[in-house]
Amino acid sequence: MSKSKRLMELMMTVNRKRKFTVKELADEFGVSPRTILRDLQELGELGVPLYSEVGPHGGYQVLNERVLPPIAFTEEEAVSIFFASHALRHYEFLPFETEASSALGKFYHYMSGDVRDRIDQMKNRVDFVTPSRQSAFPFLGLLLEGAIQQQVLRINYESRRGVSTCRQIQPVGIFASGGLWYCPAYCFERRDFRLFRCDRIVAAEPAEGFGVPEPLDLRNVHLGNWEEHLGRKPSQVNCVVELSRLGVEACEGLLIRRSLKLNVREDGSGRLEGPIPASELPYLTSFFIGLGQDATALEPPELVDSIRRKLTELLEKYS
Repeated sequence: MSKSKRLMELMMTVNRKRKFTVKELADEFGVSPRTILRDLQELGELGVPLYSEVGPHGGYQVLNERVLPPIAFTEEEAVSIFFASHALRHYEFLPFETEASSALGKFYHYMSGDVRDRIDQMKNRVDFVTPSRQSAFPFLGLLLEGAIQQQVLRINYESRRGVSTCRQIQPVGIFASGGLWYCPAYCFERRDFRLFRCDRIVAAEPAEGFGVPEPLDLRNVHLGNWEEHLGRKPSQVNCVVELSRLGVEACEGLLIRRSLKLNVREDGSGRLEGPIPASELPYLTSFFIGLGQDATALEPPELVDSIRRKLTELLEKYS
């Protein structure tokens, strides 16, 4: 077996074993322990995070930051992966911000000169714009890890009115929308699922000690179905809004609840219809006012009245 092939197989073997001795590897690859020691030293120089322990129960082990074996990409695949990661640069906070930046640098560094030139030309011609926000999201990594590990977290959460409360939650996951990050989670204080805005989480840590509830089995609850597991269904009202062609375009770009259906006619105009929680009426009031003549709210009466009151307040403000 050639040295290059042996090094590649050795890299995959140590990633799989995690803990091993030089003798075990020497027997497996049919070479001397001295050769394995030289190979392990080369793997360390290539970036494989190896840690050695002395003593009768010692040996080598791979740290948590395991290194993947070499993967061959076509030029188009490499460019597409580069721009998938490049698109995240507009998010100032990511759950894997440092790792994404490091991976992007490695991809760019090891590409051939002509491919780098092509990427340099494309950088200013392809973009994925995300609204810029002043909010900070320092706990995304902890929330994501809590969702993966089925872990209970203790958070301090600030409401829209600025009131801070201590909660024990078990995250379902995190998602970004409109430049903001959100975390659906089971709230042990409310005994139900809630949607938390991550910038309103002012402190977070793994919940430990007396009084910490047992984690729930949420392996089958994810971002696509968590709303179906709500125990207390919020009071709902039926919403009907007529939309012009421009109004349809605005609503298509909005993260609308799955319960709302947008029916588009042949001329491009449409009708938005479906049940919504009554708690969303203030948000929809401001949203439809922003559409001006391109949206006409027909139902529910509470939404129509809310729009009238808001417009009256605006007229008084600017009169």
